[in-house]
Amino acid sequence: MSEQTFEQMLNESFKTIHTGEVVEGTVIDVKPDEIILNIGYKSDGVLTKSEYSNDNSIDLTTAVKVGDTMDVKVLKTNDADGQVILSYKRLALDRGNKRIEEAFNNKEVLTAKVVQVLEGGLTVVVDEVRIFIPASLVSDSYEKDLSKYQDQEIQFVVTEYNPKRRRYIGNRRMLVTAEKAEAAKKLFDTIQAGDIVDGVVKNVTDFGAFIDLGGADGLLHISEMSWGRVESPKKAFKIGDTVKVLVKSIDGSKIALSRKFDNENPWKDATEKYAVGNIVKGKVARMTDFGAFVELEPGIDALLHVSQIAKEHVEKPSDVLKVGQEVEAKIVDFNEADKKISLSIKAMFAPEKEEEAPAEDEGDVVSVDIDKVIAEQSEENE
Repeated sequence: MSEQTFEQMLNESFKTIHTGEVVEGTVIDVKPDEIILNIGYKSDGVLTKSEYSNDNSIDLTTAVKVGDTMDVKVLKTNDADGQVILSYKRLALDRGNKRIEEAFNNKEVLTAKVVQVLEGGLTVVVDEVRIFIPASLVSDSYEKDLSKYQDQEIQFVVTEYNPKRRRYIGNRRMLVTAEKAEAAKKLFDTIQAGDIVDGVVKNVTDFGAFIDLGGADGLLHISEMSWGRVESPKKAFKIGDTVKVLVKSIDGSKIALSRKFDNENPWKDATEKYAVGNIVKGKVARMTDFGAFVELEPGIDALLHVSQIAKEHVEKPSDVLKVGQEVEAKIVDFNEADKKISLSIKAMFAPEKEEEAPAEDEGDVVSVDIDKVIAEQSEENE
């Protein structure tokens, strides 16, 4: 029997490893892009950054330290430099596939960080498995800009699992929908007409604002935004504003809101303040051909008819008045039931005394039947 060489004896002292085998290694050196592990083989194993994780931004020196142990998968036992090439990512991927399969079968809710925002959706990573969430499945409403989700942890369920095609699809929308449905039920179980609640402006249109009440949206119509006049909801509110609103009515899933609070009702003390005969001041709010509407205070407008604007004849209000002009006038009519007030500038002027006709002798006063006289004149002319 021939004597073994030193090299043969050395090789026999190390274990044998094979491609695809899972081995345990101990970290003996760490660089930002590379980890060196002692795997009990004649050559040390090399674990590159790309085979450690799918996260390209990772710094290996912060991920592991010398002395750490980890299981790795052997990719090649002897590369061009005689090194053993290892992979941690692929081993994690194998485990991840099983993890995703279990979550898919059990409809488990998973939580993961968004690692990439694409035009068509989001990418998250669970145990090195990349899962795609299409834009249509991110939320219960269309979101044009998904950038806010970058690096955020989100919850979802796996709705498609196809490891052969490496196709893993996640769905966040169904969780959002279910959560909102539960919140809506809770909201409708607790609120009722007459309640005053806090909400957040979700959207503003030309006719009103939609307020998120924490489970359902309510409509705050432009006519209910204030006791006063609101020209444009978009000037009065902006998305994200927190507002206090009154639940005016609930009809099925529709909630009508108001900001006309009873304690702020300007008509509450109007009977005395705007009694007939009172002199008041206000600003011209708008004009029509038949008159001008004067705002006495937010929520109370009075009509100044064209015939009451001046002593002399006025063809149309815009000939003598303009919007925003302050006027002083007398209250000539107050209708509390219909919430209508009529004004007159003309009534503020004292009536001119008519010249007295010269007295005539009683004997000169003759009673004349005008109709008879006209009839007689007609007969004479025939």
